[in-house]
Amino acid sequence: MAYNVKIENVLQNINKVMIGKEEAAVLSLVALLAQGHVLLEDVPGVGKTMLVKTLAKSLDCDFRRIQFTPDLLPSDVTGVSIYNPKTLEFEFRGGPILGNIILADEINRTSPKTQSALLEAMEENHVTVDGRTIPLARPFFVMATQNPIEYEGTYPLPEAQLDRFILKLNMGYPTFAEEMEMLTRTSHDHPIETIESVLTKEALEQIQDEVKQVYMDKNVQHYIIDLVTSTRNHPQVYLGVSPRGSIALMKAAKAYAYISGRDYVLPDDVKYLAPYVLAHRVILHSEAKYSGKTVNDVIAMIIEQTEIPIRKEFI
Repeated sequence: MAYNVKIENVLQNINKVMIGKEEAAVLSLVALLAQGHVLLEDVPGVGKTMLVKTLAKSLDCDFRRIQFTPDLLPSDVTGVSIYNPKTLEFEFRGGPILGNIILADEINRTSPKTQSALLEAMEENHVTVDGRTIPLARPFFVMATQNPIEYEGTYPLPEAQLDRFILKLNMGYPTFAEEMEMLTRTSHDHPIETIESVLTKEALEQIQDEVKQVYMDKNVQHYIIDLVTSTRNHPQVYLGVSPRGSIALMKAAKAYAYISGRDYVLPDDVKYLAPYVLAHRVILHSEAKYSGKTVNDVIAMIIEQTEIPIRKEFI
């Protein structure tokens, strides 16, 4: 799918480890190239953490893992200033958030106060500790995993936190054939042990800059706004998509077009990505929930009812 050889190599690495997760691999790269962040939600054991670790191992970047637990403190994420008796001064000890590729594992198992420690970093690319603003290195990419909130010992992510993720993905259980292949591949050494870095930090930054140059026609921008506006006006929606969601969909569509080998965005790119970018930003009215409607149902309805711009260059 990818016309960039280096991007293709990353996808091949992921597919060596993850069986039947090609779509999740592509969408993860979409978020990375769009300089956004990903939330992976599913039951334990379906490969969320393995996907992140495989992606990180394919990149020549500083990888950090944060295991979120109920007793984790905000300073455990951002870092803390420690007094040095030799210099008689406080010295900053950076936390794991100061890496390039961050795995925020089981993010909804910690308190909202600690979850909020990620907000500034994910949105502003810097952290503030003891009144001091510390910029984060580039590239900076967070892949957070969470279990469904129905599971015991979890805390729902606040809407402000969810809005920081450009995409929300579900892994899903493998098919019978995929699980058989998984058992075969892992019967001896795990495939991740053979994965090597195929993309340098400098090359990744260059690709991210190239993604920004992907062309998006005004009609496609209009299509994005029509979709977003429909979420705000839909009778079953209590809270619609914010302008941040519009920007996220634009960035994701550019990255997807780039991975697809194009330097321009098609309306179909927007249509395909809309459920992944918009659904986690929408809150339904209680009546809609009680009637059995889900956010995905409403987003699908909005996509179906929103007219797609058609021009000859799109055909």
